[in-house]
Amino acid sequence: MNTVDLKDKDKLFLTEKKANSPWSKLKRNKTAMIGLFIVIIMTLLALFSPVFAPHDPNQMNLSKVHLKPGVEGFIFGTDDVGRDILSRIIYGARISMIVAIGGTLVGGIIGVLLGLISGYSGGTIDSIIMRLMDAMFAFPFVLLAIVLMTVLGNGLRNVILAIGIANIPGYARITRGQVHVVKNEEYCNAIRVLGASNTRLLLNHILPNILSPIIVYATLSIAGAIISEAALSFLGLGISPPTASWGNILRGGKDFLNTYPHVATISGLFILITVLGFNLLGDGIRDVLDPKMKR
Repeated sequence: MNTVDLKDKDKLFLTEKKANSPWSKLKRNKTAMIGLFIVIIMTLLALFSPVFAPHDPNQMNLSKVHLKPGVEGFIFGTDDVGRDILSRIIYGARISMIVAIGGTLVGGIIGVLLGLISGYSGGTIDSIIMRLMDAMFAFPFVLLAIVLMTVLGNGLRNVILAIGIANIPGYARITRGQVHVVKNEEYCNAIRVLGASNTRLLLNHILPNILSPIIVYATLSIAGAIISEAALSFLGLGISPPTASWGNILRGGKDFLNTYPHVATISGLFILITVLGFNLLGDGIRDVLDPKMKR
């Protein structure tokens, strides 16, 4: 009888543990699952662009200029030089995802390292790093990215660098604040007493315990990076034509809004849907990882 009771208790414990796992909590959040679905679709489009795209995105056909959606098999129509908009949108997803993830990684790695050093060291080092971050915060995100692109020049690599550098202050601030909270915990003091180096303490013990807010911020900043890439390309400072990007598709369609609105509208809708997907997913991850958030 006791053995049966123990088995039942073990099963109940495992069931409760599974129900309280991050993935189970995320699955119960309907808006987060909608966001995850959108992100998965856009990621698949980016990874398998040559498979999904029906035409060469840069192939011009002046006999089929500005075809409306659905005409002659062009689902989204064509642009002012006869290129298939659907194919350009699909290849544009690849550019947007590369820029968003690349810029987030660049900003995250540098910002987190600066935040760790600043929060743990304190004193003069903390003041110097934070005043530098304050100076960068004085510029709006997109304006700072525009300034950096003006200096660096056009191109995919430079767009990633510009967005990444503009992202650094946000990561540094969040990491510094979390380090200030964690570095005086009992386990950190015990590790110091055992003789662990500062580097080992930061990377092996403090960093893993402050990852939750960083992950949430990273998910949300990907959405901001997509908007920034589109804005830079729209202004002619990002991805240069003929390379397909949602921003330069939008730029190409702005002159024909009255006569052929589908060119800019479709690109704008894909930017909107993708950004919405990442924001919904980021909100869901925040609810799962933040113990203060109760549903």
